[in-house]
Amino acid sequence: MSRSLNNIERKMKGLDENSLRYHILASAKSFKTSWVELGRALYSVWKDKMYKDWGYGTMDAYTGKEIGIRKQTAMKLLKSYYFLEKEEPHYLRDDYVHSADAANVPSYESIDLLRLAKSKKGLDSEDYANLKREVFENGKDHREVRKDLVSMMRQRQELEPEEALRNKKLSTVRRFLGALRALKQECELSKLLPAPLIKEAAGLIRKLEDELK
Repeated sequence: MSRSLNNIERKMKGLDENSLRYHILASAKSFKTSWVELGRALYSVWKDKMYKDWGYGTMDAYTGKEIGIRKQTAMKLLKSYYFLEKEEPHYLRDDYVHSADAANVPSYESIDLLRLAKSKKGLDSEDYANLKREVFENGKDHREVRKDLVSMMRQRQELEPEEALRNKKLSTVRRFLGALRALKQECELSKLLPAPLIKEAAGLIRKLEDELK
């Protein structure tokens, strides 16, 4: 929903509750909040494995075949709901959801990004608090939230160049180590290299492993 819905509650006041105009406004608000109820229901199904009682072998099969939700979307709904239940339970209260302006109700995509931000080691508590405020108080669109998160991470790397350099080094060593292990195994199986060279490769692997400790 766009920010043009900021005054939806005001517009509903004074209208006949049986009128089409009121019904459309109410439906628009429900559209913004219904993902919470769907996430709650799906979480119960997943937690208690109820999908098995309904003839589905996996949760993915149930969400895909019965309710037509892609695996990625279903997982985002589940994780977003669980995040709210664990980290922001006040948001799940009916009085909060129904009193909030529809335009400011966060989408599940925004909540999922906030969940990811919470686990980012590169963000401090102030960064997270700012992002959280934009999501919960302003209902910021998930595309903008993603941009903010990327920008915050980039700024942190610029402010902490030594840590960024260390992370880059570790990432490069891990890739090199993985490739070297695979090549060593291939050479051993196919006997493409003499034993002394393979032994040297094993020694290099151990040294690289020590670099990651």
